Amino acid sequence: MGANLVKQTTESLQYYHLPEFDPSWRAVKRGLEKESLRIGPDGNISTTSHPRALGSALTNPFITTDFSESLLEFITPAYADIDECLQVLEDVHRFSFQNLENDELLWVSSMPCPLDSDVEIPIAQFGDSNIGRMKTLYRHGLSNRYGSLMQVIAGLHYNFSMPESFWAPYQKICGHEGSIQDFRTEKYLHLIRNFHRYSWLLIYLFGASPAACKCFVQGREHGLDELDSGSLYLPDATCLRMGNLGYKSEAQKSLFVCYNELDAYAECLEKAMHTPYPDYETIGQKRDGEYLQLNTNLLQLENEFYSTIRPKRVAQPGERPLDALTTKGIEYIEVRALDLNPYLPLGIDAEQIRFLDSFLLHCLLDESPECNQTEFFEVAQNIATVVEHGRNPDLELSLESKPRKLVEWAHELMENISFSSALLDGEESDLHEKSRLTQIAKIDNPDLTPSGMMIKEMKEKNLSFFTFSMKQAGIHKKTFSEGGLSPETTELLKSTAAISIADQIEVEAADEVDFDEFLADWNGS
Repeated sequence: MGANLVKQTTESLQYYHLPEFDPSWRAVKRGLEKESLRIGPDGNISTTSHPRALGSALTNPFITTDFSESLLEFITPAYADIDECLQVLEDVHRFSFQNLENDELLWVSSMPCPLDSDVEIPIAQFGDSNIGRMKTLYRHGLSNRYGSLMQVIAGLHYNFSMPESFWAPYQKICGHEGSIQDFRTEKYLHLIRNFHRYSWLLIYLFGASPAACKCFVQGREHGLDELDSGSLYLPDATCLRMGNLGYKSEAQKSLFVCYNELDAYAECLEKAMHTPYPDYETIGQKRDGEYLQLNTNLLQLENEFYSTIRPKRVAQPGERPLDALTTKGIEYIEVRALDLNPYLPLGIDAEQIRFLDSFLLHCLLDESPECNQTEFFEVAQNIATVVEHGRNPDLELSLESKPRKLVEWAHELMENISFSSALLDGEESDLHEKSRLTQIAKIDNPDLTPSGMMIKEMKEKNLSFFTFSMKQAGIHKKTFSEGGLSPETTELLKSTAAISIADQIEVEAADEVDFDEFLADWNGS
């Protein structure tokens, strides 16, 4: 095996025009953010408050809430070791299950549990501080703009960055003479452009939302077929979460966001955050003295822009994310196109992570032409096509305005990704290559994809989407309830939760202006 790996590494260096790939560069860092709905034993959404034993949703670094009090979000720090990252996510799951009340469990699918139209989805609360009230008001704005149902779809965000040791040597290889900050930002934008071009492949391989409960489309137009009396689906769908029923905004459809330069990206979002939008003006910012949304602009905040990937930087308290990006550059990227895999207790596993790393490294090292408006909307259409029909073996996508069969294009991409897999494996491992081969098998047999497995099982066993998801939720609850946490880990998570509650109280006590003044200043008025 050794001689073959040496040959693969040599070919990979030639493909990417690299003189070397230092072993330290393989220590890519990744962090996970995983959302899951809290549900009762009957499968209905929990309407109780965020469990106090899990700490403050505003300040706990491991456990927070997303849109709803019921939509938990588990966060890991960034790790160079995949197993360590997954272990932390598992520990947080185990700790949370120990502290859920009323025999609650976690919904395992990205598309939500059954929700009657008269059930009020509890919007996340972050306390009485100005920043906490703003976070809650932002969510009220999302509810008023798009409805609460869309906002309780769950996903998994994957944060990726190259190790610090990579950047200076790579800058020298590329002959870049500017600052290291500018170079890093330029290359992450390079990665993002390629990611957009090829993200349909991830949606095909890892999409796990081919069906939904009928209640999810109540009062909305849809083109879904009936799977059974309670479920809707599309026969070849992969990831309805990323389609018209999921994370989509009619208002943002015409928004062309360019990733050629950071300033252009920031300018586009800044403009959207300061451009009034008629439908949102109709809602109004306030009614009867109560705020309804942060403002009436196309975007309340930069985070409202729906995208499969985001350039990111850790912002300081009180600092706007976009300001942090433009002043200090891109620090890492956040992949947002991933469904929860209901067959996996954590929604993701090491094999998937290894392929994601290979895919992202290829996006970083391969050629990446600047994007333009025509390509931007072509990419969006490719994603929409794969979302609804990805497992059709005869499916065609569009590449430079010409038809291209998905299967052929996918195999070509996989061949190219073999070079990044070889670099990450080096000459002593083949784990990334094995993961790549596993994905190739899915291209040749769509039934091996998570979406294909789900539809096949639901049809063969006569399971509704609800019954299937409840079955998996029960299996995973048993997994997390067995064994347990070490006393040291339990104490760490308990003390972190307690400290977070004290931290929230401090934040609330530190406010020096009332909320009206704070919000006006935040909106720049």
